[in-house]
Amino acid sequence: MLTLSASIVSAQVQSESYTTLARDLDGRISFETLPQHPEPGFNLDAPMRFHGAWLGERLAGQVTSGAPWDVIDGKPRVPLAVVPGKPGQNQSVALHRGFASNALFPIGPGGFPAVGARGEGAVTILFDRDQAAFGLRIQADYADPLGNRPPPGKVQMAFYTRKGMLIAWTERQLGYGITEIGWRRAGNIPDIAAVVITNTDPGGVAIDDIVFQLTALIG
Repeated sequence: MLTLSASIVSAQVQSESYTTLARDLDGRISFETLPQHPEPGFNLDAPMRFHGAWLGERLAGQVTSGAPWDVIDGKPRVPLAVVPGKPGQNQSVALHRGFASNALFPIGPGGFPAVGARGEGAVTILFDRDQAAFGLRIQADYADPLGNRPPPGKVQMAFYTRKGMLIAWTERQLGYGITEIGWRRAGNIPDIAAVVITNTDPGGVAIDDIVFQLTALIG
């Protein structure tokens, strides 16, 4: 398991320990409400509702392009809403060997159930409550001691306010296996309403254990 330094970080968000966030935040999305099914798992073409958040491909008003990885462009419309992509190019959930649990696979332009599309798409998290911090775990490729496969790629995240304004854009290098990522808003300002996640990992990524603040903080 690796926690790596950001290669590109906006001054508006700061890297935070995932372990700390997982301890302090009371919301978690773990995908265990679905039955465990081996890859390619379940194809999910509609936005997914979890306690405290919606998940979909992108925000309404944005457009998807790119190949083999999704690229998300455009300004979100308000009020914010997550929307799906083309059929077969959204999300799947499957039992993941690296996590030993269910995980989310964003599906790229190749479409479900193609192996080459698995984990190469975009996923967007729209929170019910504005956030000051959030974290997640991302599995890239498994360890490759013989060096026969390309090295892991990068993950990009765009943070938006409830009014659709871009707060920050970050890019982080992934490692082999699971990378734990945490972000905190500069000044601990709770104004992160949505996060759009894309990647350029050659083998695609799986996502699990998204942590965020579910209940209002008192004081």
